[in-house]
Amino acid sequence: MAGGWSHDGAVQEQIDASTEDEVKRVRSQLSDGKSLEYCEECGEPIPQARREAIAGVRLCVDCQAEQDKQDSREGSFNRRGSKDSQLR
Repeated sequence: MAGGWSHDGAVQEQIDASTEDEVKRVRSQLSDGKSLEYCEECGEPIPQARREAIAGVRLCVDCQAEQDKQDSREGSFNRRGSKDSQLR
């Protein structure tokens, strides 16, 4: 059942589109190639197990955790679902 001017399934389409956008964004940030032996941020050695588990790893666990924290603060707003953004 649609509400207002939206058609049936509009909410699910919006959810699907937001999910697809986020998956594309995350995939674009994945590393490829050979992993580094030393963190490019702090210079600490990256454990062999981490280098084998994640292809193209460039950061140690601590630096990666800090970067993930910063990324989650910056990009956690759903623009597609915001009424305000549609009025601009």
